[in-house]
Amino acid sequence: MPTMKFEIKFTINADAQLTALENANDKKALLKAVRKAFSYMEINIRHPSLRTHKYDSLRGLNGEEVFEAYVQNNTPCAWRIFWHYGPGKNQITILAITPHP
Repeated sequence: MPTMKFEIKFTINADAQLTALENANDKKALLKAVRKAFSYMEINIRHPSLRTHKYDSLRGLNGEEVFEAYVQNNTPCAWRIFWHYGPGKNQITILAITPHP
């Protein structure tokens, strides 16, 4: 099965979270891990290290199914990326970049 390349879009909230990471000198390793996760998401949303799965406790602004992708694993308060498909074809929208709730 061929993989599909996705364009990544950000909500205002997710963009602010990414900017905060970029401006935090003590979070350089985390920022690197987030960017690596984004690169996997662009080329293969089902990349094994992302451990992508549906997140039932949250819906998108228009009722979209929300998914969770791992940034970190086996780490206290491990960081996650929450996203949904759309708004357009071959696009995904990042809702949040945050420690696992």
